[in-house]
Amino acid sequence: MPAAAAPIISSVQKLVLYETRARYFLVGSNHAETKYRVLKIDRTEPKDLVIIDDRHVYTQQEVRELLGRLDLGNRTKMGQKGSSGLFRAVSAFGVVGFVRFLEGYYIVLITKRRKMADIGGHAIYKIEDTNMIYIPNDSVRITHPDEARYLRIFQNVDLSSNFYFSYSYDLSHSLQYNLTVLRMPLEMLKSETTQTRQESFDIFEDEGLITQGGSGVFGICSEPYMKYVWNGELLDIIKNTVHRDWLLYVIHGFCGQSKLLIYGRPVYVTLIARRSSKFAGTRFLKRGANCEGDVANEVETEQILCDASVMSFTAGSYSSYVQVRGSVPLYWSQDISTMMPKPPITLDQADPFAHVAALHFDQMLQRFGSPIIILNLVKEREKRKHERILSEELVAAVTYLNQFLPPEHTIIYIPWDMAKYTKSKLCNVLDRLNVIAESVVKKTGFFVNRPDSYCSILRPDEKWNELGGCVISTGRLQTGVLRTNCVDCLDRTNTAQFMVGKCALAYQLYSLGLIDKPNLQFDTDAVRLFEELYEDHGDTLSLQYGGSQLVHRVKTYRKIAPWTQHSKDIMQTLSRYYSNAFSDADRQDSINLFLGVFHPTEGKPHLWELPTDFYLHHKNTMRLLPTRRSYTYWWTPEVIKHLPLPYDEVICAANLKKLIVKKFHKYEEEIDIHNEFFRPYELSSFDDTFCLAMTSSARDFMPKTFGIDPSPFTVRKPDETGKSVLGNKSNREEAVLQRKTAASAPPPPSEEAVSSSSEDDSGTDREEEGSVSQRSTPVKMTDTGDSAKVTENVVQPMKEVYGINLSDGLSEEDLSIYLRFVQLGQSQHKQDKSSQQFCSRCPDGVIKLAQAPDAEAQWPRLMGPATLRHVGSSQTGAQTCVPCISRQTLNHCATREAQSIYI
Repeated sequence: MPAAAAPIISSVQKLVLYETRARYFLVGSNHAETKYRVLKIDRTEPKDLVIIDDRHVYTQQEVRELLGRLDLGNRTKMGQKGSSGLFRAVSAFGVVGFVRFLEGYYIVLITKRRKMADIGGHAIYKIEDTNMIYIPNDSVRITHPDEARYLRIFQNVDLSSNFYFSYSYDLSHSLQYNLTVLRMPLEMLKSETTQTRQESFDIFEDEGLITQGGSGVFGICSEPYMKYVWNGELLDIIKNTVHRDWLLYVIHGFCGQSKLLIYGRPVYVTLIARRSSKFAGTRFLKRGANCEGDVANEVETEQILCDASVMSFTAGSYSSYVQVRGSVPLYWSQDISTMMPKPPITLDQADPFAHVAALHFDQMLQRFGSPIIILNLVKEREKRKHERILSEELVAAVTYLNQFLPPEHTIIYIPWDMAKYTKSKLCNVLDRLNVIAESVVKKTGFFVNRPDSYCSILRPDEKWNELGGCVISTGRLQTGVLRTNCVDCLDRTNTAQFMVGKCALAYQLYSLGLIDKPNLQFDTDAVRLFEELYEDHGDTLSLQYGGSQLVHRVKTYRKIAPWTQHSKDIMQTLSRYYSNAFSDADRQDSINLFLGVFHPTEGKPHLWELPTDFYLHHKNTMRLLPTRRSYTYWWTPEVIKHLPLPYDEVICAANLKKLIVKKFHKYEEEIDIHNEFFRPYELSSFDDTFCLAMTSSARDFMPKTFGIDPSPFTVRKPDETGKSVLGNKSNREEAVLQRKTAASAPPPPSEEAVSSSSEDDSGTDREEEGSVSQRSTPVKMTDTGDSAKVTENVVQPMKEVYGINLSDGLSEEDLSIYLRFVQLGQSQHKQDKSSQQFCSRCPDGVIKLAQAPDAEAQWPRLMGPATLRHVGSSQTGAQTCVPCISRQTLNHCATREAQSIYI
């Protein structure tokens, strides 16, 4: 039975920009190159952007004819040969947007991409390279002396560092939201389809409305959550002019995926972090919140668990858990002009009615529902007040706001001085965090798209029955969210989020029937894999906001970090200080320009002339805002009515207006995710299709010895892991150096990258993607180079490697079977009696299959050359047959514990 609804796949995935003197023609096609759209961009306007979208869907033949006519019509002389009137400028995979400074507009195109993850067949790509092209012709260009400086500032935002997009999956929303939309009742989808047809200005919107029998499928496209979209301002100018398929929304943060192999059953663990584009900036320049309730360093982290053996959203098993980090929602800042490592914290404005905190928590209630749980990790006791200033103000704000909320939906506040517990030798930090994590997950629950498994009914667990959230007929919903903060929301916050994520991961695995108890222990392959994923996640977010990688990691708080880690922590601290002191101001200017917070205007001060950007982020300093909210009823009325459910996921008229619903035939390319993923119309490789390059628990963490329990949930000693067996000290250090996030290291080179300097005019079928696809973290065990030397130096007993021991020799039965096999091989190669030679050692005169001097060449994979020289010839020079060689070899190897045999 076909699915009732499916995500709409964008029909613009490959682009080619063609150039004439007066126009740019942007030709976009779907991946199969069966449907095309064309944008016409005027180049004669010096400062205005004129884009025409004819909204027609072309075939490949029609596009060729159109380009041919354009080429012919733009030649200098009719019938002229040898010079073309239409030039191919660049190939791309998407449009980031359009931007203007003081001259004309630029177009920003994605020229290289790399597949990072896969969720239900929906690919998530990372931007590897972009191209910025000036639109107006040189003949009409009006130059400005400051244009080049603005261009450099804009390009200082490196789009190849942790910017992600997808053609079919909405990355700005959680998995729970995306799947809830697909489960809308059919009656609402039908009514919404009718309304969309009436309001749509696209004359081709109704194409494909084939409703023969039950073959119709509703395609749904949701409006992105603009708070986590980073190119919203760049696309705003064309949003109402072009077809929606041209709009490719980009998020910033982190995306990683690893494979957990459970007795051969693949389970993908995906970590997605969405950084807020509101009040965005660098560490000391963006603290606290702005007047609209947006906080600094706000990141939504979502961990997704899916059974990779079933790809479909409707038939597969999916689970997710969301948590948030963000600065303390108050008006506060730190003055870095003092050049101190820890500048004093100052409260900039008095806010007795917690107005800014009310706006912030109202946003959270609307997106996540209730309860909102605050885990405050800042210091509580200090000789001199520093971090405690924030704790006291936050407690006062939460206490004030909670008096007016219904008791069942109040904000839960958990203060915990993590630094104090870390210094204490009697307290275990992670044990205390684990207790907090259990209580948090029990209150919020998590999302899973299937009902409770039957095994949880047969073997009920007491913790499972206490789980919160919302239970529905199709599974469970997460209601509420954990909001974690310290001062920077980097080191302590990442460790706390890891512990909560580890606890949620146990419940997720239990809900899918993969473990018998909702509990995961440290030093298991599953937790090691998850910890590495979270470390990469923390390093990336720390580089974006603080300018360096994490200083304190999970191993630091477990107190098992090696002594060399202390020197690395010092270097990271110095790197963070240098970045904050000398480069953060330039990075902040770039972010303000990229996000459209500052718009260059002729006759007004330039960006680098502003003494501060405070008024750019606080709009109430420039104009009077509408009437303030009530001091007591500080929430949105519609939001409070539907709690504990998040209002954004409630099916109501306001939310239905954010959806685009269209009906398709079930085999239409726009909703056929099977064709989009497997691509039967083109040559595919296993590496691209089946994610062979991603980190795997079986390859990278499981011990390589035989007889060890292969379960990823078995506790292992530190020296039993796959990394420690196959890697020495230098390799482990090299692995640490290799684990660089894309923000600090260039991506791995690819064949396409090497050849990208020369233009290819053969068509749009060549993708300039990175060669490593769907890889979250580098694979730590290499297949060539140093690993071969390590394998030669590590000698292990045969019993551990192969599960057998040859010290007692072969049994007579096994030897007779082998002799019979040799005789069968002999009968396949009948030789002349005169040319046959016989073995001097065999009583029955078995035909010799190989001369002793050649035995080393015949048996290179079975035994070492030294062994063959020892038993392959006799002192008298007599010829020896292969069975005799094998019998003596095995006896010889038994005396050496078979340490010279390599298979």
